[in-house]
Amino acid sequence: MFMCYTQYPQIAQLAGGLVVSCQAWPDTPLYGPVFQRAMALSALQAGAKGIRANGGPDIRAIKEAVPLVLIGINKSPNKHGVTVITPTLAAAREVVEAGADIVAVDCTLQAWPDDAELAEHLAAINEELRVPVMADVATVAEGERAIRLGAAFVATTMSGYTRDTEHRKASGEPDFELIVALKKALGDIPVLAEGRFWLPEQAARALALGAHCVCVGTAITAPWAIARRFVEAMAERR
Repeated sequence: MFMCYTQYPQIAQLAGGLVVSCQAWPDTPLYGPVFQRAMALSALQAGAKGIRANGGPDIRAIKEAVPLVLIGINKSPNKHGVTVITPTLAAAREVVEAGADIVAVDCTLQAWPDDAELAEHLAAINEELRVPVMADVATVAEGERAIRLGAAFVATTMSGYTRDTEHRKASGEPDFELIVALKKALGDIPVLAEGRFWLPEQAARALALGAHCVCVGTAITAPWAIARRFVEAMAERR
């Protein structure tokens, strides 16, 4: 069994805590390192234990200002030209050199249908960059495969975002069933709960179900999406 608490203390530091995903996109007002640094400082002030951020510039700006565990991702094209989460060693190296303590990788079957290629990718990160890999998955089978092939722990990030799991988005709720199923299948290996968390009560429930920590993004760091929920709810009352 993987001994995360002794081999990788940065994973242990996240236990029971909130990870805030500080990300924005080019067509949004808060895009860029200055704004994401401010978001991360806000998360620190709130008592969060970790940050999830995308790309070298944002990660570097955040790490220089915020002394929290940083999960780095690098959304970039894979060899097929499809943008996924950290698909190459170069993409992983960029975020580690910028200051990431953990690298997240899309470990779904949709992104990596070939076990050998995924194993090679995870091994390269483990051996050359010396940081733990968090596997973003959508199913129990993907979580088990990722751990077997070299990931240190798993996250429910991709539930609802692969062809086979798109139906899970309909409820608008976090995938609590997947949290429970992953914990049952993986035992002591940590499970980070992520995806469609809008309420503090949902995050608390995830911890009660066995999640190691909870990552929240849009509900905290995307004011355009938060405002849209108000606008749409009010429009229904007209």
